Amino acid sequence: MIKSILIIDFGSQYTHLIGRKIRELGLFCEIKPPKYIKNIDTLKQHQCIVLSGGPDSVLSKKSPSLSIDISKITIPILGICYGFQYISHELGGKILKTNDREYGNTLIEALKSNLLFKNTPKSQKVWMSHGDSLNKLPKGFKIIAKTKNNIVAAITNNKNIYALQFHPEVTHSDFGKEILSNFLFKICKFKKNWSSINLNANVKKYLNLNINEKQPNIICAVSGGVDSTVLAFALSKHLNTKNLHFVFVNNGLLRKYDESNIRQIFKSFKLKLNVINAENLFVKKLKNTKDPEKKRKIIGSLFIDVFNNYLKSLKKKSFYLAQGTLYTDIIESTSYHGGKSATIKSHHNVGGLPKDINFNIIEPFKELFKDEVRKLGSFYKLNKDFISRHPFPGPGLGIRCIGNITKERLDTLRDVDEIFIQYLRDKHLYNLSWQAFAVLLPVRSVGVMGDERTYEETVVLRCINSVDGMTANVTNFPIEVLSEVATLIINKVSKVNKVLYDITSKPPSTIEWE
Repeated sequence: MIKSILIIDFGSQYTHLIGRKIRELGLFCEIKPPKYIKNIDTLKQHQCIVLSGGPDSVLSKKSPSLSIDISKITIPILGICYGFQYISHELGGKILKTNDREYGNTLIEALKSNLLFKNTPKSQKVWMSHGDSLNKLPKGFKIIAKTKNNIVAAITNNKNIYALQFHPEVTHSDFGKEILSNFLFKICKFKKNWSSINLNANVKKYLNLNINEKQPNIICAVSGGVDSTVLAFALSKHLNTKNLHFVFVNNGLLRKYDESNIRQIFKSFKLKLNVINAENLFVKKLKNTKDPEKKRKIIGSLFIDVFNNYLKSLKKKSFYLAQGTLYTDIIESTSYHGGKSATIKSHHNVGGLPKDINFNIIEPFKELFKDEVRKLGSFYKLNKDFISRHPFPGPGLGIRCIGNITKERLDTLRDVDEIFIQYLRDKHLYNLSWQAFAVLLPVRSVGVMGDERTYEETVVLRCINSVDGMTANVTNFPIEVLSEVATLIINKVSKVNKVLYDITSKPPSTIEWE
Protein backbone atom coordinates (compact mmCIF):
# COMPACT_ATOMS: atom_id res chain seq x y z
CA MET A 1 0.00 0.00 0.00
CA ILE A 2 1.21 3.51 -0.87
CA LYS A 3 1.88 5.61 2.21
CA SER A 4 0.21 8.94 1.60
CA ILE A 5 0.77 12.52 2.66
CA LEU A 6 -1.76 13.48 5.32
CA ILE A 7 -3.00 17.09 5.18
CA ILE A 8 -4.86 18.22 8.30
CA ASP A 9 -7.42 20.92 7.44
CA PHE A 10 -7.57 23.60 10.13
CA GLY A 11 -10.10 25.59 8.07
CA SER A 12 -7.90 27.55 5.65
CA GLN A 13 -9.29 28.86 2.38
CA TYR A 14 -6.11 27.46 0.82
CA THR A 15 -6.06 23.92 2.22
CA HIS A 16 -6.91 22.21 -1.06
CA LEU A 17 -4.24 24.27 -2.80
CA ILE A 18 -1.73 22.31 -0.73
CA GLY A 19 -3.23 19.08 -2.06
CA ARG A 20 -3.28 20.41 -5.59
CA LYS A 21 0.39 21.41 -5.47
CA ILE A 22 1.28 17.99 -4.07
CA ARG A 23 -0.66 16.25 -6.86
CA GLU A 24 1.22 18.40 -9.38
CA LEU A 25 4.46 17.09 -7.87
CA GLY A 26 3.26 13.55 -8.63
CA LEU A 27 2.36 12.44 -5.12
CA PHE A 28 -0.76 11.01 -3.51
CA CYS A 29 -2.26 12.92 -0.58
CA GLU A 30 -5.36 12.92 1.61
CA ILE A 31 -7.07 15.85 3.33
CA LYS A 32 -8.70 15.14 6.68
CA PRO A 33 -10.16 17.15 9.61
CA PRO A 34 -8.21 17.32 12.91
CA LYS A 35 -10.48 14.70 14.51
CA TYR A 36 -9.22 12.14 11.96
CA ILE A 37 -6.09 11.53 14.09
CA LYS A 38 -7.39 9.51 17.04
CA ASN A 39 -4.05 8.04 18.13
CA ILE A 40 -0.52 7.33 16.89
CA ASP A 41 -1.71 4.17 15.12
CA THR A 42 -3.81 6.37 12.79
CA LEU A 43 -0.55 7.62 11.27
CA LYS A 44 0.81 4.21 10.22
CA GLN A 45 -0.54 4.61 6.68
CA HIS A 46 1.00 8.06 6.26
CA GLN A 47 4.59 9.06 5.56
CA CYS A 48 4.31 12.71 6.64
CA ILE A 49 1.82 15.29 7.93
CA VAL A 50 1.07 18.80 6.67
CA LEU A 51 -0.83 21.09 9.06
CA SER A 52 -2.79 23.71 7.13
CA GLY A 53 -3.51 27.34 7.88
CA GLY A 54 -6.80 28.51 9.36
CA PRO A 55 -8.77 31.58 10.49
CA ASP A 56 -8.29 30.96 14.22
CA SER A 57 -5.67 32.11 16.70
CA VAL A 58 -3.89 29.48 18.81
CA LEU A 59 -4.43 31.91 21.68
CA SER A 60 -8.17 31.21 21.51
CA LYS A 61 -9.60 28.47 23.73
CA LYS A 62 -11.84 27.32 20.89
CA SER A 63 -9.07 27.02 18.29
CA PRO A 64 -8.80 23.63 16.51
CA SER A 65 -6.24 21.11 17.76
CA LEU A 66 -5.06 17.52 17.44
CA SER A 67 -5.99 14.90 20.01
CA ILE A 68 -2.41 13.59 20.25
CA ASP A 69 0.82 15.16 21.46
CA ILE A 70 2.87 16.47 18.51
CA SER A 71 6.10 15.51 20.24
CA LYS A 72 5.03 11.85 20.04
CA ILE A 73 4.72 11.93 16.23
CA THR A 74 7.73 10.31 14.55
CA ILE A 75 7.05 11.09 10.87
CA PRO A 76 8.04 14.48 9.33
CA ILE A 77 5.65 17.40 9.95
CA LEU A 78 5.22 20.61 7.96
CA GLY A 79 3.14 23.38 9.56
CA ILE A 80 1.79 26.25 7.44
CA CYS A 81 0.55 29.58 8.92
CA TYR A 82 -1.84 28.39 11.68
CA GLY A 83 0.06 25.10 11.53
CA PHE A 84 3.29 27.04 12.21
CA GLN A 85 1.76 28.72 15.25
CA TYR A 86 0.13 25.50 16.48
CA ILE A 87 3.45 23.63 16.40
CA SER A 88 5.21 26.51 18.16
CA HIS A 89 2.50 26.85 20.81
CA GLU A 90 2.20 23.11 21.51
CA LEU A 91 5.96 22.58 21.84
CA GLY A 92 6.56 25.41 24.30
CA GLY A 93 7.06 28.45 22.08
CA LYS A 94 5.32 31.75 22.73
CA ILE A 95 2.80 33.27 20.31
CA LEU A 96 1.77 36.91 20.73
CA LYS A 97 -0.64 39.33 19.13
CA THR A 98 1.38 41.95 17.31
CA ASN A 99 0.91 45.33 15.67
CA ASP A 100 3.23 44.23 12.86
CA ARG A 101 0.64 42.21 10.96
CA GLU A 102 1.60 40.98 7.52
CA TYR A 103 -0.91 40.39 4.74
CA GLY A 104 0.09 39.92 1.12
CA ASN A 105 3.46 39.70 -0.58
CA THR A 106 6.47 39.88 1.75
CA LEU A 107 10.19 39.38 1.21
CA ILE A 108 11.93 36.81 3.37
CA GLU A 109 15.59 36.00 3.89
CA ALA A 110 16.05 32.21 3.89
CA LEU A 111 18.96 30.00 4.88
CA LYS A 112 19.85 28.25 1.63
CA SER A 113 21.96 25.80 3.59
CA ASN A 114 18.75 24.26 4.95
CA LEU A 115 17.24 21.48 2.82
CA LEU A 116 13.82 23.16 2.85
CA PHE A 117 15.13 26.16 0.88
CA LYS A 118 17.61 24.26 -1.31
CA ASN A 119 17.81 25.62 -4.90
CA THR A 120 15.80 28.74 -4.00
CA PRO A 121 17.13 32.32 -3.67
CA LYS A 122 18.23 33.67 -0.32
CA SER A 123 15.79 36.58 -0.74
CA GLN A 124 12.39 35.54 -2.07
CA LYS A 125 8.81 36.76 -2.23
CA VAL A 126 6.19 34.85 -0.23
CA TRP A 127 2.50 35.27 0.64
CA MET A 128 1.81 36.17 4.26
CA SER A 129 -1.55 36.24 6.05
CA HIS A 130 -1.23 36.45 9.83
CA GLY A 131 -1.89 38.64 12.85
CA ASP A 132 -0.13 36.57 15.54
CA SER A 133 3.65 36.10 15.53
CA LEU A 134 6.21 33.87 17.20
CA ASN A 135 7.85 35.70 20.10
CA LYS A 136 9.82 32.80 21.64
CA LEU A 137 11.13 29.69 19.88
CA PRO A 138 10.06 26.23 21.08
CA LYS A 139 12.90 24.31 22.72
CA GLY A 140 15.24 22.65 20.22
CA PHE A 141 14.11 24.80 17.26
CA LYS A 142 16.11 27.25 15.15
CA ILE A 143 15.12 30.03 12.76
CA ILE A 144 15.73 29.32 9.06
CA ALA A 145 13.95 32.36 7.55
CA LYS A 146 12.88 35.86 8.61
CA THR A 147 10.83 38.61 6.95
CA LYS A 148 12.04 42.11 6.12
CA ASN A 149 10.26 43.21 9.33
CA ASN A 150 12.43 40.75 11.30
CA ILE A 151 9.44 38.47 11.98
CA VAL A 152 10.17 34.75 12.11
CA ALA A 153 9.07 33.15 8.82
CA ALA A 154 10.31 29.56 9.14
CA ILE A 155 11.68 27.28 11.87
CA THR A 156 12.84 23.67 12.22
CA ASN A 157 14.29 21.23 14.74
CA ASN A 158 16.39 18.08 14.48
CA LYS A 159 13.32 15.80 14.39
CA ASN A 160 12.14 16.77 10.90
CA ILE A 161 9.51 19.21 12.09
CA TYR A 162 9.32 22.28 9.83
CA ALA A 163 6.98 25.25 10.18
CA LEU A 164 6.33 28.14 7.79
CA GLN A 165 4.53 31.36 8.73
CA PHE A 166 3.82 31.99 5.02
CA HIS A 167 1.76 30.07 2.43
CA PRO A 168 3.98 28.15 -0.03
CA GLU A 169 0.89 26.67 -1.70
CA VAL A 170 -0.32 29.92 -3.32
CA THR A 171 1.09 31.16 -6.61
CA HIS A 172 2.12 34.47 -5.00
CA SER A 173 4.93 32.64 -3.17
CA ASP A 174 7.49 32.59 -5.97
CA PHE A 175 9.31 29.44 -4.87
CA GLY A 176 6.54 27.79 -2.86
CA LYS A 177 6.33 24.74 -5.10
CA GLU A 178 10.10 24.22 -4.78
CA ILE A 179 9.85 24.49 -0.99
CA LEU A 180 7.08 21.85 -0.89
CA SER A 181 9.11 19.68 -3.27
CA ASN A 182 12.18 19.93 -1.03
CA PHE A 183 10.13 18.90 2.00
CA LEU A 184 8.52 15.93 0.27
CA PHE A 185 11.37 14.58 -1.82
CA LYS A 186 14.54 15.62 0.04
CA ILE A 187 13.29 15.48 3.64
CA CYS A 188 10.48 12.89 3.52
CA LYS A 189 12.18 10.82 0.75
CA PHE A 190 9.01 10.33 -1.32
CA LYS A 191 9.04 8.90 -4.85
CA LYS A 192 6.41 9.90 -7.42
CA ASN A 193 3.25 7.79 -7.19
CA TRP A 194 0.42 9.80 -8.78
CA SER A 195 -0.41 11.24 -12.24
CA SER A 196 -3.20 13.23 -13.91
CA ILE A 197 -4.67 9.97 -15.23
CA ASN A 198 -5.74 9.38 -11.64
CA LEU A 199 -8.24 12.23 -12.03
CA ASN A 200 -10.41 10.01 -14.21
CA ALA A 201 -9.88 7.03 -11.90
CA ASN A 202 -10.90 9.17 -8.92
CA VAL A 203 -14.13 10.20 -10.66
CA LYS A 204 -14.96 6.53 -11.23
CA LYS A 205 -14.07 5.71 -7.60
CA TYR A 206 -16.29 8.54 -6.35
CA LEU A 207 -19.26 7.30 -8.41
CA ASN A 208 -18.78 3.73 -7.16
CA LEU A 209 -18.72 4.91 -3.54
CA ASN A 210 -21.63 7.35 -3.73
CA ILE A 211 -24.12 5.60 -6.01
CA ASN A 212 -25.77 2.63 -4.30
CA GLU A 213 -27.98 1.38 -7.12
CA LYS A 214 -27.10 -0.90 -10.03
CA GLN A 215 -29.19 1.07 -12.54
CA PRO A 216 -29.32 4.58 -11.04
CA ASN A 217 -31.39 7.36 -12.55
CA ILE A 218 -29.21 10.46 -12.71
CA ILE A 219 -29.97 14.02 -13.69
CA CYS A 220 -26.86 15.94 -14.68
CA ALA A 221 -27.33 19.68 -14.34
CA VAL A 222 -25.68 21.25 -17.40
CA SER A 223 -25.00 24.98 -17.22
CA GLY A 224 -23.18 25.41 -20.53
CA GLY A 225 -19.83 25.95 -18.83
CA VAL A 226 -16.69 23.81 -18.76
CA ASP A 227 -17.26 22.09 -15.39
CA SER A 228 -20.76 20.73 -15.95
CA THR A 229 -20.04 19.78 -19.57
CA VAL A 230 -16.89 17.83 -18.65
CA LEU A 231 -18.93 16.20 -15.87
CA ALA A 232 -21.61 15.18 -18.38
CA PHE A 233 -18.97 13.56 -20.56
CA ALA A 234 -17.36 11.82 -17.54
CA LEU A 235 -20.73 10.37 -16.51
CA SER A 236 -21.34 9.13 -20.06
CA LYS A 237 -17.98 7.29 -19.86
CA HIS A 238 -18.63 5.56 -16.55
CA LEU A 239 -22.41 5.03 -16.44
CA ASN A 240 -25.17 3.66 -18.65
CA THR A 241 -26.41 6.64 -20.72
CA LYS A 242 -29.89 5.07 -20.82
CA ASN A 243 -30.42 6.25 -17.25
CA LEU A 244 -28.66 9.59 -17.64
CA HIS A 245 -30.71 12.74 -18.14
CA PHE A 246 -28.70 15.79 -19.17
CA VAL A 247 -30.79 18.85 -18.31
CA PHE A 248 -30.01 22.40 -19.37
CA VAL A 249 -32.10 25.13 -17.76
CA ASN A 250 -32.27 28.45 -19.57
CA ASN A 251 -32.81 30.62 -16.54
CA GLY A 252 -32.54 33.94 -18.36
CA LEU A 253 -29.22 34.61 -16.61
CA LEU A 254 -27.05 33.20 -19.40
CA ARG A 255 -24.73 34.87 -21.88
CA LYS A 256 -25.93 35.69 -25.36
CA TYR A 257 -25.16 32.42 -27.16
CA ASP A 258 -24.89 29.92 -24.29
CA GLU A 259 -27.95 27.88 -25.24
CA SER A 260 -27.09 27.52 -28.93
CA ASN A 261 -23.46 26.66 -28.09
CA ILE A 262 -24.33 23.91 -25.61
CA ARG A 263 -26.89 22.41 -27.98
CA GLN A 264 -24.19 22.12 -30.62
CA ILE A 265 -21.68 20.53 -28.21
CA PHE A 266 -24.10 17.83 -27.05
CA LYS A 267 -25.08 17.15 -30.64
CA SER A 268 -21.40 16.53 -31.43
CA PHE A 269 -21.21 14.17 -28.38
CA LYS A 270 -24.31 12.35 -29.69
CA LEU A 271 -25.83 12.84 -26.26
CA LYS A 272 -29.44 13.91 -25.75
CA LEU A 273 -29.81 17.32 -24.08
CA ASN A 274 -33.12 18.22 -22.43
CA VAL A 275 -33.60 22.00 -22.55
CA ILE A 276 -36.03 23.68 -20.14
CA ASN A 277 -36.96 27.32 -20.71
CA ALA A 278 -37.48 28.91 -17.29
CA GLU A 279 -36.42 32.48 -18.05
CA ASN A 280 -39.67 34.11 -16.98
CA LEU A 281 -39.77 32.12 -13.71
CA PHE A 282 -36.25 33.13 -12.62
CA VAL A 283 -36.50 36.78 -13.61
CA LYS A 284 -39.89 37.13 -11.90
CA LYS A 285 -38.66 35.51 -8.64
CA LEU A 286 -35.53 37.69 -8.59
CA LYS A 287 -37.45 40.91 -9.07
CA ASN A 288 -36.60 43.56 -6.44
CA THR A 289 -33.96 41.27 -4.84
CA LYS A 290 -30.72 43.20 -4.44
CA ASP A 291 -28.88 41.26 -1.72
CA PRO A 292 -26.37 38.87 -3.39
CA GLU A 293 -26.81 36.10 -0.82
CA LYS A 294 -30.60 36.15 -1.32
CA LYS A 295 -30.08 36.06 -5.09
CA ARG A 296 -27.91 32.95 -4.84
CA LYS A 297 -30.37 31.18 -2.55
CA ILE A 298 -33.33 32.04 -4.81
CA ILE A 299 -31.45 30.77 -7.86
CA GLY A 300 -30.43 27.55 -6.06
CA SER A 301 -33.96 26.93 -4.83
CA LEU A 302 -35.49 27.56 -8.27
CA PHE A 303 -33.08 25.12 -9.92
CA ILE A 304 -34.26 22.43 -7.49
CA ASP A 305 -37.92 23.29 -8.21
CA VAL A 306 -37.29 22.98 -11.94
CA PHE A 307 -35.51 19.64 -11.50
CA ASN A 308 -38.25 18.32 -9.18
CA ASN A 309 -40.88 19.15 -11.81
CA TYR A 310 -38.78 17.42 -14.45
CA LEU A 311 -38.56 14.33 -12.21
CA LYS A 312 -42.32 14.21 -11.80
CA SER A 313 -42.69 14.12 -15.56
CA LEU A 314 -40.37 11.08 -15.72
CA LYS A 315 -42.37 9.21 -13.07
CA LYS A 316 -39.30 7.64 -11.46
CA LYS A 317 -39.06 6.90 -7.73
CA SER A 318 -35.45 7.80 -6.95
CA PHE A 319 -32.89 10.08 -8.56
CA TYR A 320 -29.41 11.48 -8.11
CA LEU A 321 -28.56 15.05 -9.08
CA ALA A 322 -25.03 15.41 -10.48
CA GLN A 323 -23.43 18.84 -10.25
CA GLY A 324 -20.10 20.21 -11.50
CA THR A 325 -19.31 21.82 -8.13
CA LEU A 326 -15.59 22.56 -7.68
CA TYR A 327 -13.53 22.89 -4.52
CA THR A 328 -13.37 26.67 -4.98
CA ASP A 329 -17.20 26.78 -4.86
CA ILE A 330 -17.28 24.81 -1.63
CA ILE A 331 -14.49 26.53 0.28
CA GLU A 332 -16.01 30.00 -0.27
CA SER A 333 -19.31 28.72 1.12
CA THR A 334 -18.15 26.50 4.00
CA SER A 335 -15.21 24.46 5.21
CA TYR A 336 -14.88 21.40 2.99
CA HIS A 337 -14.38 19.10 5.98
CA GLY A 338 -16.93 20.78 8.19
CA GLY A 339 -14.41 22.62 10.32
CA LYS A 340 -14.40 26.28 11.19
CA SER A 341 -13.72 28.62 8.28
CA ALA A 342 -14.84 32.03 7.09
CA THR A 343 -17.82 32.06 4.70
CA ILE A 344 -17.00 34.33 1.75
CA LYS A 345 -20.24 33.79 -0.17
CA SER A 346 -22.84 31.11 -0.75
CA HIS A 347 -22.86 29.28 -4.05
CA HIS A 348 -26.19 28.41 -5.64
CA ASN A 349 -25.20 24.73 -5.75
CA VAL A 350 -23.64 24.71 -2.25
CA GLY A 351 -24.93 27.18 0.33
CA GLY A 352 -27.91 28.06 -1.87
CA LEU A 353 -29.57 24.63 -1.90
CA PRO A 354 -32.69 24.10 0.22
CA LYS A 355 -32.59 21.34 2.86
CA ASP A 356 -35.74 19.50 1.77
CA ILE A 357 -34.57 18.24 -1.64
CA ASN A 358 -36.03 14.98 -2.91
CA PHE A 359 -32.89 13.44 -4.37
CA ASN A 360 -29.27 12.71 -3.51
CA ILE A 361 -26.56 15.12 -4.61
CA ILE A 362 -23.40 13.77 -6.23
CA GLU A 363 -20.44 16.07 -6.93
CA PRO A 364 -17.53 14.11 -8.46
CA PHE A 365 -15.43 17.28 -8.97
CA LYS A 366 -15.80 18.72 -5.48
CA GLU A 367 -12.13 18.14 -4.64
CA LEU A 368 -10.85 19.53 -7.96
CA PHE A 369 -9.82 22.93 -9.26
CA LYS A 370 -10.71 24.46 -12.61
CA ASP A 371 -7.38 23.60 -14.23
CA GLU A 372 -7.74 19.96 -13.14
CA VAL A 373 -11.20 19.78 -14.72
CA ARG A 374 -9.64 21.13 -17.90
CA LYS A 375 -7.04 18.35 -17.74
CA LEU A 376 -9.92 15.87 -17.45
CA GLY A 377 -11.54 17.45 -20.50
CA SER A 378 -8.29 17.00 -22.43
CA PHE A 379 -8.10 13.39 -21.23
CA TYR A 380 -11.59 12.87 -22.70
CA LYS A 381 -10.39 14.58 -25.91
CA LEU A 382 -12.91 17.41 -25.76
CA ASN A 383 -12.53 20.45 -28.01
CA LYS A 384 -9.58 22.60 -26.89
CA ASP A 385 -11.37 25.90 -27.56
CA PHE A 386 -14.25 24.81 -25.34
CA ILE A 387 -12.00 23.52 -22.54
CA SER A 388 -10.11 26.83 -22.47
CA ARG A 389 -13.30 28.89 -22.06
CA HIS A 390 -13.24 31.31 -19.17
CA PRO A 391 -15.13 30.25 -16.02
CA PHE A 392 -18.76 31.33 -15.75
CA PRO A 393 -20.54 31.34 -12.36
CA GLY A 394 -23.46 29.00 -11.73
CA PRO A 395 -25.83 31.88 -10.84
CA GLY A 396 -24.77 33.45 -14.14
CA LEU A 397 -25.51 37.09 -14.82
CA GLY A 398 -27.69 37.14 -11.71
CA ILE A 399 -24.58 38.04 -9.68
CA ARG A 400 -23.07 40.29 -12.36
CA CYS A 401 -26.20 42.40 -12.71
CA ILE A 402 -25.70 44.30 -9.46
CA GLY A 403 -28.85 45.55 -7.77
CA ASN A 404 -32.32 44.96 -9.16
CA ILE A 405 -32.64 42.31 -11.89
CA THR A 406 -34.88 42.98 -14.87
CA LYS A 407 -35.04 41.48 -18.36
CA GLU A 408 -33.95 44.84 -19.80
CA ARG A 409 -30.87 45.13 -17.54
CA LEU A 410 -29.90 41.51 -18.25
CA ASP A 411 -30.14 42.13 -22.00
CA THR A 412 -27.95 45.21 -21.61
CA LEU A 413 -25.35 43.20 -19.69
CA ARG A 414 -25.51 40.36 -22.24
CA ASP A 415 -24.79 42.80 -25.07
CA VAL A 416 -21.87 44.40 -23.22
CA ASP A 417 -20.37 41.05 -22.25
CA GLU A 418 -20.59 39.71 -25.81
CA ILE A 419 -18.94 42.82 -27.26
CA PHE A 420 -16.15 42.64 -24.70
CA ILE A 421 -15.41 38.92 -25.11
CA GLN A 422 -15.63 39.05 -28.90
CA TYR A 423 -13.24 42.03 -28.92
CA LEU A 424 -10.71 40.03 -26.85
CA ARG A 425 -11.01 37.09 -29.23
CA ASP A 426 -10.68 39.24 -32.36
CA LYS A 427 -7.57 40.95 -30.97
CA HIS A 428 -6.09 37.59 -29.80
CA LEU A 429 -6.22 38.79 -26.19
CA TYR A 430 -8.71 36.26 -24.82
CA ASN A 431 -6.12 33.71 -23.72
CA LEU A 432 -4.09 36.36 -21.90
CA SER A 433 -6.66 36.21 -19.09
CA TRP A 434 -8.00 33.37 -16.95
CA GLN A 435 -11.36 35.12 -16.71
CA ALA A 436 -12.84 38.19 -18.37
CA PHE A 437 -16.36 39.52 -17.94
CA ALA A 438 -18.56 42.58 -17.54
CA VAL A 439 -20.56 43.76 -14.53
CA LEU A 440 -23.56 46.11 -14.70
CA LEU A 441 -23.78 48.58 -11.82
CA PRO A 442 -26.96 50.24 -10.51
CA VAL A 443 -25.20 53.56 -10.96
CA ARG A 444 -26.29 56.17 -13.47
CA SER A 445 -24.18 59.07 -14.63
CA VAL A 446 -24.57 62.07 -16.90
CA GLY A 447 -23.03 61.83 -20.36
CA VAL A 448 -23.21 63.55 -23.70
CA MET A 449 -23.78 61.86 -27.06
CA GLY A 450 -24.52 63.74 -30.27
CA ASP A 451 -24.67 67.00 -28.34
CA GLU A 452 -27.48 65.57 -26.22
CA ARG A 453 -27.51 64.82 -22.50
CA THR A 454 -27.64 61.15 -21.48
CA TYR A 455 -28.26 59.61 -18.08
CA GLU A 456 -27.47 55.91 -18.33
CA GLU A 457 -25.91 53.00 -16.41
CA THR A 458 -22.29 52.09 -15.73
CA VAL A 459 -20.47 48.86 -16.59
CA VAL A 460 -17.26 47.50 -15.15
CA LEU A 461 -14.91 45.29 -17.15
CA ARG A 462 -12.82 42.77 -15.21
CA CYS A 463 -9.91 40.63 -16.46
CA ILE A 464 -7.88 38.52 -14.06
CA ASN A 465 -5.17 35.87 -14.19
CA SER A 466 -5.22 32.83 -11.95
CA VAL A 467 -4.28 29.17 -11.88
CA ASP A 468 -7.04 27.83 -9.68
CA GLY A 469 -9.36 30.72 -8.76
CA MET A 470 -8.13 30.85 -5.15
CA THR A 471 -5.90 33.87 -5.80
CA ALA A 472 -5.88 36.20 -8.79
CA ASN A 473 -4.01 39.15 -10.29
CA VAL A 474 -5.36 41.77 -12.68
CA THR A 475 -4.60 41.48 -16.39
CA ASN A 476 -2.71 44.66 -17.28
CA PHE A 477 -4.07 45.67 -20.67
CA PRO A 478 -2.70 48.86 -22.28
CA ILE A 479 -4.94 51.90 -21.85
CA GLU A 480 -5.35 52.01 -25.65
CA VAL A 481 -6.99 48.56 -25.59
CA LEU A 482 -9.36 49.51 -22.76
CA SER A 483 -10.22 52.80 -24.46
CA GLU A 484 -11.02 51.06 -27.75
CA VAL A 485 -13.31 48.45 -26.21
CA ALA A 486 -15.01 51.11 -24.05
CA THR A 487 -15.78 53.12 -27.19
CA LEU A 488 -17.22 50.02 -28.88
CA ILE A 489 -19.52 49.34 -25.93
CA ILE A 490 -20.75 52.93 -25.65
CA ASN A 491 -21.42 53.11 -29.39
CA LYS A 492 -23.31 49.82 -29.57
CA VAL A 493 -25.21 49.65 -26.24
CA SER A 494 -27.57 52.58 -25.80
CA LYS A 495 -28.29 51.96 -22.09
CA VAL A 496 -24.63 52.43 -21.05
CA ASN A 497 -22.59 55.64 -21.07
CA LYS A 498 -19.67 54.87 -18.74
CA VAL A 499 -17.13 52.01 -18.76
CA LEU A 500 -14.75 51.27 -15.85
CA TYR A 501 -11.94 48.72 -15.40
CA ASP A 502 -11.53 46.80 -12.11
CA ILE A 503 -7.86 46.65 -11.04
CA THR A 504 -8.31 44.80 -7.70
CA SER A 505 -6.55 41.49 -7.03
CA LYS A 506 -7.89 38.50 -5.06
CA PRO A 507 -7.43 38.84 -2.15
CA PRO A 508 -8.51 41.36 -0.89
CA SER A 509 -11.31 41.26 -3.49
CA THR A 510 -13.08 38.17 -4.81
CA ILE A 511 -13.14 37.51 -8.55
CA GLU A 512 -16.87 38.12 -8.93
CA TRP A 513 -18.51 41.26 -7.57
CA GLU A 514 -21.19 39.28 -5.72
